[in-house]
Amino acid sequence: VDKDRIGIHGHSWGGYQSSFLVTQTDIFKACVTGAPLTNMISMYSSIYWNSGSANQPIFESSQGRFKGGYWENIEAYTRNSPVYYARNVKTPLIILHNDKDGAVDWNQGIEYFNTLRRLGKPVVMLQYKGENHGLRKPANQKDYTIRMREFFDHHLMGKPAPKWLQEGISHLKLEEHIKERTKQIIKK
Repeated sequence: VDKDRIGIHGHSWGGYQSSFLVTQTDIFKACVTGAPLTNMISMYSSIYWNSGSANQPIFESSQGRFKGGYWENIEAYTRNSPVYYARNVKTPLIILHNDKDGAVDWNQGIEYFNTLRRLGKPVVMLQYKGENHGLRKPANQKDYTIRMREFFDHHLMGKPAPKWLQEGISHLKLEEHIKERTKQIIKK
């Protein structure tokens, strides 16, 4: 293992963990985080749309393992929220968060992305229109896989940055861009 070329990837609770880790250390040279919980306080009272239930049980007795609501232990909820430590991020990130995510509210990704952008951090947000918590459409799966590889190849292997990473893509033109890119991917 080359200690100077370590990347990290996680999705959902793994996305939360990878998002949090890059706020605490600069050991990782690139991070791809999917559907991350980034603000435990705002996520606590939102809805888990895939089931229609509230998120509180997830935080109090399941994956969150907090003892009680955030009003009972605001320090723990804040301490475990990546968004409050965004100023510490030195690692380039891709955040994947889809607009129809029914498990982790899309605003969690947007909040982290906008905070990192406001702080001038190296971050790109990907969103596949109409996709839920994971990617179901084969074209989107392939596109995301290729983008992750290009991102890690650039940051870990020193390969040139792809055009989309250098220039970005307007959210308003994203659907058109993905359709065109899908045509190119299918040709390969």
